[in-house]
Amino acid sequence: MKATRCIPHVLFLPGLLNDASLFQQQIDALTAVTTTEVADLTQANSIADMAESALQNTPEAPCVLVGLSMGGYVAFEIMRRAPERVAGLVLLDTSARPDTAEGVAARVSLMKLAETDLEAVFEQLMPRLSHPLRMNLPAVRGVVHSMMSSLGKDVFIRQQGAIMTRPDSRPGLARIQCPTLVICGRQDLVTPPEMAEEIAHGIPDAQLSIVEDCGHLSTLDQPDEVSRRLLEWVRNIER
Repeated sequence: MKATRCIPHVLFLPGLLNDASLFQQQIDALTAVTTTEVADLTQANSIADMAESALQNTPEAPCVLVGLSMGGYVAFEIMRRAPERVAGLVLLDTSARPDTAEGVAARVSLMKLAETDLEAVFEQLMPRLSHPLRMNLPAVRGVVHSMMSSLGKDVFIRQQGAIMTRPDSRPGLARIQCPTLVICGRQDLVTPPEMAEEIAHGIPDAQLSIVEDCGHLSTLDQPDEVSRRLLEWVRNIER
């Protein structure tokens, strides 16, 4: 009798001011083949603490990490701390680079604005987070607004502080040995395709997948396409 294949548990790592809503369609797609959960990255003050919290609150058996943007920074930290806990790695719309001086300055400015007007922060960020033809769709704009409103300014400020002090993950890319899929929206303005290419070229045998007509929040801009690619890839990972 043919043995039943067992796909590892999938741990989703959200981005800045994101919660499980960011991955809802991908969760729905994967539920048919494996178990899933979404890490809470809202309480920690650093990427290192986010990684430690995620590790402490997920089963010890090797899992598949799926991190988008800030979630990708956390995934890199988990790979440094506990590579034996990772059966596969999916990096969506993220970067292995540390923040730039310009990036830090922009974050500080948004943090100050968030103290008094988180709605204005939302309006500033939205054009950078989504494809121009999708940013006003309820399934994109509405979901992003709901997540930001629910999590609030304190989480935004805390997470921005963690992001702008993240380490350079490029030196460790060659040491990542697990199967890796790198996904990026073609029109991602925050972490553009060249950053995804840098990651994919740095990790041995990594697979690069560019999604057309898609901005930074690829799981919302092109949910069906991202879900299809993720499901197809995850099916080939065995525990």
